[in-house]
Amino acid sequence: MTSLAHPQLRFTPTVQDPSGPRELVILGSTGSIGTQAIDVVLRNPDRFRVVALSAAGGRVGLLAEQALELGVHTVAVADPAAEPALREALAAKAAGRALPTVLVGSDAATELAAMECHSVLNGITGSIGLRPTLAALKAGRVLVLANKESLIVGGPLVKALAKPGQIVPVDSEHAALFQALAGGTRAEVRKLMVTASGGPFRTRTREQLAGVTPQDALAHPTWAMGPVVTINSATLVNKGLEVIEAHLLYDVPFERIEVVVHPQSVVHSMVEFTDGSTLAQASPPDMRMPIALGLGWPERVPDAAPGCDWTKAATWEFFPLDNDAFPAVELAREVGSLGGTVPAVFNAANEECVEAFLKGRLAFTGIVDTVAKVVAEHGQHDGGSAAAGTSLTVEDVLHAEDWARARARELAAG
Repeated sequence: MTSLAHPQLRFTPTVQDPSGPRELVILGSTGSIGTQAIDVVLRNPDRFRVVALSAAGGRVGLLAEQALELGVHTVAVADPAAEPALREALAAKAAGRALPTVLVGSDAATELAAMECHSVLNGITGSIGLRPTLAALKAGRVLVLANKESLIVGGPLVKALAKPGQIVPVDSEHAALFQALAGGTRAEVRKLMVTASGGPFRTRTREQLAGVTPQDALAHPTWAMGPVVTINSATLVNKGLEVIEAHLLYDVPFERIEVVVHPQSVVHSMVEFTDGSTLAQASPPDMRMPIALGLGWPERVPDAAPGCDWTKAATWEFFPLDNDAFPAVELAREVGSLGGTVPAVFNAANEECVEAFLKGRLAFTGIVDTVAKVVAEHGQHDGGSAAAGTSLTVEDVLHAEDWARARARELAAG
């Protein structure tokens, strides 16, 4: 089986203009990934041109500013209730500039993903990014993928559409693996080592985690992220999702993918080769570097982010993962091995449990415990790894997610 993302493979998109800036569509433009991607674009106007933006609708003022500053011809908002405010903001900020076309609704981002362009950056949060991911691949665009959930919940669907090298990952860990894998042939790879900061509670036992509050869990020591991703980092669910993603992207068996705790978050992941050598990708924690790599690949973007300062003394630490305190990674391995709709159930149940925790209805340790219960019950509810393999459909995924969300809410409510 061919890897979906591999630096030694090249993919030529169906639309490409080598004579001018690379045309981009950015989905989730007002989120953390989207705003940093726009920063990269604005600092490299000769390299990139954004033609369309999409956002959920919670920050229409920012979306309007982005659209007008970048001069996009189309802007999309998922929430229909946000349309009037978006149009008002565009008109108020236009200052004589042409107004973009506005698309509205849950399918708007999917429509943008299939637009004529070179690359689509999918920075949407959650499994709602699945349809845009599939649309971009089907249209023959290079998919710069920050929306790991779409790959995880729709793995067989994505793999059926993606051509070798068509996906360039943006997660710092998978961008690191992407680069390190260039150091050898596929047959020479012994294992992938995905690094984890360990979150704010890496030294705590399971018993010490019982009283963790949302405020505690949102205080990540290294990265500034949205609330769901930050809680996922604290529980290490995020790392479990990344293990599944690495398996799907690089076609490496789960038993050869390890998680290593690295609190400094400078080494973003490593590849060990069969001769015993290990290649690591290192850079200060700044998402603009992997974003720029994804937007510019196969060429790098100069000065995308600051590099390591080798004139100063530094210590890098690495620790084994405490699976007793943080069982999410082992659960994710099991989920990924089962395949079918099970990863969708895992992801959807976790999103509901994170919301319940943030609202004080569920203990911190109850997040992964409840997700595990929902995953176990899924086998009884829907015949195990239902719709496994290539028979999986988007409808299967959505049905499984709906059931998992409802069941997780029931369990979280006690």
